[in-house]
Amino acid sequence: MHNCNRKPLSAQAGKPLDIEAAMAHHEGLVHTFIRRQGGGALSYEEALQAGRIGLWRAIRGYDPGRGTAFSTYAWVAICRHIHKAVKEVNRELGEWSEVPSSWYAPDPDEWVLQGQILDGLSDLVGQLPARLRRVIVDRYGLGDNAPQTLKQVGKELGVCKERVRQLQQDGLAWLRHPAHSWRLRRLLGKNTATEYRQALAQNAALRRSRRRRK
Repeated sequence: MHNCNRKPLSAQAGKPLDIEAAMAHHEGLVHTFIRRQGGGALSYEEALQAGRIGLWRAIRGYDPGRGTAFSTYAWVAICRHIHKAVKEVNRELGEWSEVPSSWYAPDPDEWVLQGQILDGLSDLVGQLPARLRRVIVDRYGLGDNAPQTLKQVGKELGVCKERVRQLQQDGLAWLRHPAHSWRLRRLLGKNTATEYRQALAQNAALRRSRRRRK
């Protein structure tokens, strides 16, 4: 899972910022953006190149003192540059009406909230035990790769598909437990007493199901 909520690699011991290393460290943000928003008339490689320019500018211009997470700051910059590239291609093709509405930047407060949700999800998944974290990241494509099947994950871990399914269930049960997920639930507006009880009931049902199988 790429560290989308981390600050960009910064200068240390008086050394200048290593832009190349920072680009490699955070490029997963560009891939994630393209997978979620698409690239209009651009090919994947064209969208990737435009997004990299946005990421480069974000790394050079990010100021942690402003209190905005780097993922939020970079997401806006990536969107801006890919959107610009889409408009240029559409202009060349004469397709003025083909820019998807999703490319237009939403209210700044919405960007901040989306960034906070991404940060919260990344932090929450990052707290999982290593094996469960790997299963969740691979199954849902939370890293730089596409989501993987039970069989693919099982092959990597050296276990059967059913065992991967159990690990996935365990990971999801841990993530949805109110004691772990309350910060993310608050951001998503899913933090009512009823929703907490439903989460606990799901976990209890999973435990009962496991006991019956033994």
